[in-house]
Amino acid sequence: MASLDESLAIMAADAEFFRLFDQDSAEACGRSLYSLLHPSSPGLLNRHFARLAEGQRARFVERMVGIRGEEVPFSGELTGIAVRSDSSQAPSFVVVVRPDDDSAASLTGQEDAPAGRRQLLSRLDAQILEGVASGASTVQLATRLYLSRQGVEYHVGLMLRRLKAPNRAALVARAHSMGILTIGSWPPRVLPEFVKDADNRRGRGRRTETPRRRSAATRPEAAAPAPRARTAAPGVRTTPAMPKSRAS
Repeated sequence: MASLDESLAIMAADAEFFRLFDQDSAEACGRSLYSLLHPSSPGLLNRHFARLAEGQRARFVERMVGIRGEEVPFSGELTGIAVRSDSSQAPSFVVVVRPDDDSAASLTGQEDAPAGRRQLLSRLDAQILEGVASGASTVQLATRLYLSRQGVEYHVGLMLRRLKAPNRAALVARAHSMGILTIGSWPPRVLPEFVKDADNRRGRGRRTETPRRRSAATRPEAAAPAPRARTAAPGVRTTPAMPKSRAS
């Protein structure tokens, strides 16, 4: 639990809140709540806090994705409560963060916890996940990505096992809860920080090597020396051709 001022800056929090985000009081107090959450959070939570400030509601509960230590995402629920005092017109807020069971397991270091940023997606996996999230079929993805249907199903199966999802709908839901997919935009996109950059490095290497090979292949060969006239070996006399004699 944490107390926020009217600008959503953290004024105080309990030990569980600091442990959940891997922060201490000196690091967290004075920072915006959004600095501890996924970058898409303001677009989702601002409306709720605005309604609290206007007195339209007393509390709200919303899904959220937090970032532990600026590196490990976890999903959960955030409850916001308005606190009003007679001395101030602007209300302050209290927030309670409850991580999901599987996210709590991942934060304690259990090996069977769902993958966080430590298990990233390849560029091809990201493209397939974006297609699945937008409702594309296996045939459509195979055509779009120049793969066979079996190839698409293979990559989908890998992601199902990696994110511990039983089907495609659960895969998309799990990706959203982990903050892998953008929130509030269509079609959904995989955020760049979840995509391996090894593929990009290999691609850059191939691009830099190709011109060298091409330049070597197209480099004009050295002009071949002109064939030399045949000369007689030393000490060998040559006999000039005898003219044809006229018939006597």
